[in-house]
Amino acid sequence: MSEGRSVALLADCPPQPWRNGGGTTRELLAWPPARGAHEPWRLRVSVAEIAADGPFSSFPGVERWFAVLRGDGVRLALPSGDVTLTPDDAPLAFDGEAAPMCRLVAGPTRDLNVMARRGAGVATLRIAAPGSRLEGDVALRALYTDAAALLDVDGRIEALAPGTLWWSDVRDAAAWTLREGRRAFWLTLEDA
Repeated sequence: MSEGRSVALLADCPPQPWRNGGGTTRELLAWPPARGAHEPWRLRVSVAEIAADGPFSSFPGVERWFAVLRGDGVRLALPSGDVTLTPDDAPLAFDGEAAPMCRLVAGPTRDLNVMARRGAGVATLRIAAPGSRLEGDVALRALYTDAAALLDVDGRIEALAPGTLWWSDVRDAAAWTLREGRRAFWLTLEDA
């Protein structure tokens, strides 16, 4: 693997219980790596297992992206109104301080969470369909896949296991193309 390209596997990330007891979170990435108490992450990627209704935690100064990976979905009570999300829906962006109430549609869910600090860059999260590409001069790019996938990285095919976050902070990286896979997401962080 070349310098600046990394892989995080969900299976290697220990679950951390939520304070309210409603679920667990597995942190795949906190970027850049902390070098001290006064240097927080700019971007954080995690996967949560929501087991019970309850409010999201508040993250002032953070933009959040949320996508349902598995389960029947959730209903979020946001300041702009209630939103129901299922695995078939595109990721939803909202203010981290909103701390919406979350109600499960019918049982537990697994969900992808992306958080970016305001002023640290502009994050985007979108569904990655087979044949779609990710390219451009960005601070960070990533692919998260909840199922097995094949990723073309500069003509080299990488087989990705379910629960893989493949990411790079090399600005001049070649384009990536998703060759095969479902329930996959492109993530970018552009400079502010």
